[in-house]
Amino acid sequence: MEHHVPGIELFGLHFDLSALLMIVVTSIIVLILAISGASKGSVTNPSKIQNFMEWVVEFVEGIIGSTIGTKHGKPFIALGLTLIMYIFVGNMLGLPFSIVTEDHVSWWKSPTADIAVTAALTVIVIVLSHYLGITRNTKHYFAHYFEYKGAMLPLHLIEVVSKPLTLAFRLYGNIYAGEIMISVILGAGWFGIVPLFVWQGFSVFVGAIQAFVFTMLTMVYISQTLVHEEEGH
Repeated sequence: MEHHVPGIELFGLHFDLSALLMIVVTSIIVLILAISGASKGSVTNPSKIQNFMEWVVEFVEGIIGSTIGTKHGKPFIALGLTLIMYIFVGNMLGLPFSIVTEDHVSWWKSPTADIAVTAALTVIVIVLSHYLGITRNTKHYFAHYFEYKGAMLPLHLIEVVSKPLTLAFRLYGNIYAGEIMISVILGAGWFGIVPLFVWQGFSVFVGAIQAFVFTMLTMVYISQTLVHEEEGH
């Protein structure tokens, strides 16, 4: 059965209330995890949440080290940590259950199953990467566009434009398709119980992979605008 999302119109713009709700819920969960992992830290007797957060930090450091480099990538650890946690938690929220009112209005879903949310995350990433290139590596940032001659320049510009599109649609498409699949399985009634557990397990894997890919590509895009000094530029 088709569900609808609640929304309001303000200043000629449509706002999806369920997406806004889930953005707030995701932010609160990530904040609680971060505070729980950082507060009352212990070297000799760390808590499970502290061990988990330390593992996530080390994982993000590995991503940054393989893309930007350990030396130049330290300032972006907080960004990578925020992205991977926010996207993973957001991906997971639509898995266990959904809240639908009697008039078939859906209030609970993964915020990343909304193209507006993934597009907003992508805009932040792309604007940040170009801003860093312009402010920290100005000469090479503008000079590299002149390295492309003839037909190669339009192709390069198409590549630059396509990056944010693929980044946004990849995350949105995978999570949205997963939620649609869950709805289809739930429609099968009792026959869908086993497939539902199997699919939810697979969805956790997909959600984790998508959080990793988004964070990895973010660091790749940043590294492409920041040229290391040792490269001679």
